[in-house]
Amino acid sequence: MKRRANLLCKVVIAALLALTVGSFVTPVTLHAQGAIGQVKNDPNGSATGTAADVTVKDPKNPTLGEVMDTVGHTKVSINVMWTLITGFLVMFMQAGFAMVETGFTRAKNVAHTMSMNFMVYAIGMLGYWVCGYAIQMGGVGAVAALGGTAPLNHEFTVTLFGKTFGLFGLKGFFLSGDAYDVGVYALFLFQMVFMDTAATIPTGAMAERWKFSSFVVFGFFMSMFAYPLFANWVWGGGWLAQLGSNFGIGHSHVNFTSSSVVHMQGGMIALIFCWLIGPRHGKYDKNGKIVHPIMPHSIPLTILCTFILAFGWFGFNPGSTLAGGDLRISVVAVNTMLAGAAGALSAMMYVWSRFGKPDPSMMANGMLAGLVAITAPCAFVTSISAVIIGLVAGVLVVWAALFVERTLKVDDPVGAVAVHGFNGAWGVLALGLFADGTYGDGWNGVPGTVRGLFYGDARQFVAQSIGTATCIVFTFTVFYAFFKLVDVLMGNRVTADVELAGLDVPEMGVLGYPDFVLTPGPEGTSVAAAVKGATIPHPVLQPLTGKS
Repeated sequence: MKRRANLLCKVVIAALLALTVGSFVTPVTLHAQGAIGQVKNDPNGSATGTAADVTVKDPKNPTLGEVMDTVGHTKVSINVMWTLITGFLVMFMQAGFAMVETGFTRAKNVAHTMSMNFMVYAIGMLGYWVCGYAIQMGGVGAVAALGGTAPLNHEFTVTLFGKTFGLFGLKGFFLSGDAYDVGVYALFLFQMVFMDTAATIPTGAMAERWKFSSFVVFGFFMSMFAYPLFANWVWGGGWLAQLGSNFGIGHSHVNFTSSSVVHMQGGMIALIFCWLIGPRHGKYDKNGKIVHPIMPHSIPLTILCTFILAFGWFGFNPGSTLAGGDLRISVVAVNTMLAGAAGALSAMMYVWSRFGKPDPSMMANGMLAGLVAITAPCAFVTSISAVIIGLVAGVLVVWAALFVERTLKVDDPVGAVAVHGFNGAWGVLALGLFADGTYGDGWNGVPGTVRGLFYGDARQFVAQSIGTATCIVFTFTVFYAFFKLVDVLMGNRVTADVELAGLDVPEMGVLGYPDFVLTPGPEGTSVAAAVKGATIPHPVLQPLTGKS
């Protein structure tokens, strides 16, 4: 045994010596790259990627057209890769939303809350593939950064006052026909994950009392019709994107990333649904006074996954250039970071000064509020403006959360209305105030850069206000009717008994935390008594003991 060990040590030492000596020897290798010859290794990359890598018919006599084709292909390839990678980052935000929402709610509902966040991705993607993408982007025309997207060329329009107004697209259903195109597919992925973000916002606000079956219907309706329609008006060449060219109102409604289309729309849906479905049982008494505050079950989960969302925002905002060669991405990325940090700080300080403690949940929502608010103006403002926007957002999210809960008597478990609704609107309006005129030449077909009110163009603030009002009116009308229809056909809310027991087993058939058992808690009597017809006490999760 000892002899074998000595032999093994000698072999290992010999191998290490051979590797060490070999690292100092520069090999000479023949490569079939362009002209055949001796090519040395290239440790710093300066000699990699030369004229020999350009595909031409005659390497000795390349034409200008051949070289330009290669340059153009490379440029679009970089843009497509950039768009896809940033889309992947936005897709990962779904994990962040799932765990933030779950952390903010109670342990007896975690399987239900996580399942909604999981399935909204699958349901939303398929619905968007069927017709949502076509309605949103089917008439957008050529997106030059992605090679043209030429097949997306049919917008349904109406003519009023001698002006043409786009309403919805008509190309790209099922990504079939001439929509079978690399640029169209790249744009689909990026736009799909944006839609999915909007669709997941109401799942947190409606948590702990929403029927899973009703949620499924919502997922298809949101992804196939409601979201794509408003998104078309802003991003797909629709009428809000034509305010500038038709009426000279700034550069039309500008929303660089998603403050109105994604966040404000999602927050408005959350407000409407929470108002109509009513608060969780036991939180308010019959006079609307909060008698039983319902606490999050996992603040660590919420804080951790806020970081995941902040990371994903680097896909949201810089990715919206759709061009890896647009160097404005550095400004966008830094403004995004600063606004999120400013939102977290101002929310913490405001809560601390008002209530005596720096509430961790408000720190998290403060950061998210800053990120939401900066999404619309991130490419158009200075870093100082980004910090101001974030600071306002942090205070606004605290005020809005208290206003929604205490004045409106609307029960929003995760603060989605305050984070996304109020701060989505603030972000859109902030662009109309702080855009500094250094970016956006030709935006929405309007010559010149984008300037806000503070930089000499009041018309841009008017355009932002029109977009904000349109989002509120459209979303309220559509989703009020949708909620009422679903309520008649199948109901939106689980029964009181199911809600008090927890939605995991009754709705999903499995406990989210199987290592815990449900036992009646001391709060059960008061809560159950507040619910007319409730027959089971409010359960509390307790760790399993060693008894079988």
